[in-house]
Amino acid sequence: MKKRVVITGAGVLTPVGNSVPETWSALLEGKSGIGPITVIDASKHDTRIAGEIKGFDPLEVLDKKEARRIPRFIQYALKAAKEALESSGLDLEKVNRDNVAVLVGSGIGGINVTEEQHTILMEKGPSRVSPFLIPLLIPNMASAFISLKHGLRGPNFCIVTACATGSHSIGEAFRMIVRGEADIALAGGSEGAITPLGLAGFCSAKSLSCRNDDPTHACRPFDKDRDGFVMADGAGIVVLEPLEAALARGANILAEIVGYGASNDAFHMTSPPENGEGGALAMKKALADAGIKPEEVQYINAHGTSTLIGDIAETRGIKSVFGEHAKKLMISSTKSMTGHMLGGTGAVELIVAALSTKHNVVHPTVNLDNPDPLCDLDYVPKVKREAEVTYALSNSFGFGGHNASLIVKKFVK
Repeated sequence: MKKRVVITGAGVLTPVGNSVPETWSALLEGKSGIGPITVIDASKHDTRIAGEIKGFDPLEVLDKKEARRIPRFIQYALKAAKEALESSGLDLEKVNRDNVAVLVGSGIGGINVTEEQHTILMEKGPSRVSPFLIPLLIPNMASAFISLKHGLRGPNFCIVTACATGSHSIGEAFRMIVRGEADIALAGGSEGAITPLGLAGFCSAKSLSCRNDDPTHACRPFDKDRDGFVMADGAGIVVLEPLEAALARGANILAEIVGYGASNDAFHMTSPPENGEGGALAMKKALADAGIKPEEVQYINAHGTSTLIGDIAETRGIKSVFGEHAKKLMISSTKSMTGHMLGGTGAVELIVAALSTKHNVVHPTVNLDNPDPLCDLDYVPKVKREAEVTYALSNSFGFGGHNASLIVKKFVK
């Protein structure tokens, strides 16, 4: 039998809350974290709204010198890892740190460092470029800094699959635990890409909502008036352990991870096929890995970005996998409130799916005022719903056609 793997700790930093309890409460209340951009001057950009992190003090996880130098995506990862470890109840002095894996990715990494140092290069010359440029811009440094801060010497690497990064990181960490390659794993993703260049790139690609005068209603997945996704910063990290070890130490188990599926669209750099077949393949693989039938799933935390083709493709993919049961599924989009946290979003949404199994409640999809006729499933519009959730599936689909689906199960002793 496959080794059972459980989530014993979780940490997030999102536009709607700086912890798991804060974020979960805001999502259930349908609160939006999207507003005017303040971290940069966005006055010349087509899109001037985003989901920013609010009230976070990097001195919670770094000293003053580090906080001035280290980019946001690393800061956010350290904060989420700190909460995840604390909530897990693990005593790192009593574990073999050689066997603690860290798989934390970022879709874009330290883009702000690249921008700042390029300006210095152009204005002051190459001799003035920081010696920390390369170490602080590469995406693997979030994973590296977590290990540095906590002395974790096990397998440590970074998966970069755009918006599927966090989900792939958790899925691969899950497999490492199953195979016995690590005793414990910290896994997830982090992003801090609201920068002049990052924002401009997405604007030029016509990916973003331009609803600048009404930011809280800008992200509207599955609504016929949607006009693109909303950029956001954020991070999510989980602690994974074998069930036996978690029970032995009396851990507070959030949920059990039972299935993981990955695929690629092999279709287009940024757009999914309209029939959603790539995402559907990831969902099918996750169901097969979990050893369950489609009709056993009650809830899907959708990728649900609020893009025209993406929402239709995901809906069609769900229908192709779940058949008639698709009409009975509860589906909701966390991004409708947080915006799209890019490399961090999948991990946050997996945590949200796990919380739904634990508390038997599904958060709403806000701003679903005028449903798209081509998006005709139950997206739990506007108001949370209390219902039994035994199995929940979380989807993440990234630029490059990268797809990941994770399935969590309610844990009952």
